[in-house]
Amino acid sequence: MARESIQPHFLTLSASQSVNWKEALKSKLSELQEGLVELNCMDLPLGCKELSYISSAAENANLKITLIKSHHLETLVSAAALGHQTQLNLSTKQDTFESLKNETENFNSSTNTMFHEGTLRSGEHLESEGDVLVLGDVNPGATITAKGNVLIWGRLLGTAHAGKGGNDFAKIVALQLRPLQLRISNAIARGPAEKPEPGLAEEAYLQSGQILIKPAGATR
Repeated sequence: MARESIQPHFLTLSASQSVNWKEALKSKLSELQEGLVELNCMDLPLGCKELSYISSAAENANLKITLIKSHHLETLVSAAALGHQTQLNLSTKQDTFESLKNETENFNSSTNTMFHEGTLRSGEHLESEGDVLVLGDVNPGATITAKGNVLIWGRLLGTAHAGKGGNDFAKIVALQLRPLQLRISNAIARGPAEKPEPGLAEEAYLQSGQILIKPAGATR
């Protein structure tokens, strides 16, 4: 077998294409030589089943997908659940925040948002007077505190406190909620032990004084 090319191929699928995305995929894969591929799904909402189909089709063409880009949180959460590296197709961090908000039911947001890019490591503490958005993981031993909502484009494995100061409507949203401790307003809970369903982000919220966790969005 020939060696994989160093530079990846770029493959784009879009809902606005004149043909079905599966037909477009078949045609575009036939034009590529074996190697690495960065897949841009644009505005196409895809679940784990559809992305697995794309991966299998690529492998049959001796191509390996190294990155999946998309405008849709649903597509990226599903891609992350399948082990793919992902990237949001948005121009600003504020767009990222708005995208996460739009995927979450009844999301109450403040106008003051703090952005942090990169993984929070053990011993680090991030504090916000409003909402906080982390583009990365929150490792064990790291802490986030916010008077508003906590949104994590990654895994929450440390400690998060949303609604500090008595905001019962604050939420914590992450691609995976497995924290040492969750706090919303004055309520405290431990993270769930079981793994999340593939392709679903998770949301923690307060109801009748108790912290509950549910999927933040569903795949197709």
